[in-house]
Amino acid sequence: MQILNRAAGECISIGSEVTLCVVAVNGKSVRLGFEAPKRIIIHRSEIYEQIKDQKAGHLAGGPHAKD
Repeated sequence: MQILNRAAGECISIGSEVTLCVVAVNGKSVRLGFEAPKRIIIHRSEIYEQIKDQKAGHLAGGPHAKD
């Protein structure tokens, strides 16, 4: 894991296609903005985990699953 310090208004480039900007810092809360092509999907980690779990459950319990 890389840890970087950034202040509000500063950005970080991830590869050549993704930019992450610190929009605001309010106490322990940080607002982030992302610029990326539409083909790159960005989710909060808890939402991403829910999507993964739903896909895994769908694959395991789908119409071709054997009981």
